[in-house]
Amino acid sequence: MKFLKIVFDFYINSSIHVALAVYAFVRITELYFDLSYNEPLDYFVFYGTITGYNFVKYAGVAKLHHRSLTTHLKVIQIFSLICFLLLCYYAWQLSIKTLLLFLPFGILTLLYAIPFLSGFQKNLRSIGYLKIMVVALVWAAVTVLLPVYDVKGEIFSIEIVWMFIQRFLFVIVLILPFDIRDMQYDAISLQTIPKKIGLEKTKKLGYVLLLFCLLLEFVIAPNSQFKMVFLLIFLFLLALIMRSFNKQSKYFSSFLVEAVPIFWWLLL
Repeated sequence: MKFLKIVFDFYINSSIHVALAVYAFVRITELYFDLSYNEPLDYFVFYGTITGYNFVKYAGVAKLHHRSLTTHLKVIQIFSLICFLLLCYYAWQLSIKTLLLFLPFGILTLLYAIPFLSGFQKNLRSIGYLKIMVVALVWAAVTVLLPVYDVKGEIFSIEIVWMFIQRFLFVIVLILPFDIRDMQYDAISLQTIPKKIGLEKTKKLGYVLLLFCLLLEFVIAPNSQFKMVFLLIFLFLLALIMRSFNKQSKYFSSFLVEAVPIFWWLLL
């Protein structure tokens, strides 16, 4: 059991789980737009998510404690390097136009971790309201615009715009339980949504945004089966928001909430 826990913790802490969630969103987009399976792009996004998230989470830690890194962090560093090499391998197979579309969102990911504001003391992550918007924007762009543009060469049709808006709002809803969890740990200066408007109003915001996602689904979904699956996901995520508190179990947000896109994809 101890070995299984070590493996599971590595699965979470090395960002494999969140990468699967992003990968699942890409596959959902492919299903909605009837796109064929695109291995280079899909794995580019998967390994790019692991590389980006581990850079954001551990770059500062590695810089401060590079001589005394724990074995756990060293393993994650080596794993991240392997994922970065695989990212480069799949990037080589993509078209220049697709990589150019990805470029500004890749830069946003870097700026999320690298201080460049207030005399190089702050990054995008340290700005509460902007933080959640940047994450939602990058996720929506990479999982909606990128797969469609790579195949069809367009990003401005009304169907794409509606899905982009839905994905943006859906990701914000997914982030809210994390911000609720971190209320007691975040610095006072970091004005996240729960710290600014409180727990109950944050939950109500989540309900409203999720309802908008449901309404958009009736515009986006290609058939009734897709709508039925989304209704199940809607009810599941609604229940998770209702049960979100600042004192959560260890894996409530980091596993269960992040698994929502994976459940959605598997049901489809």
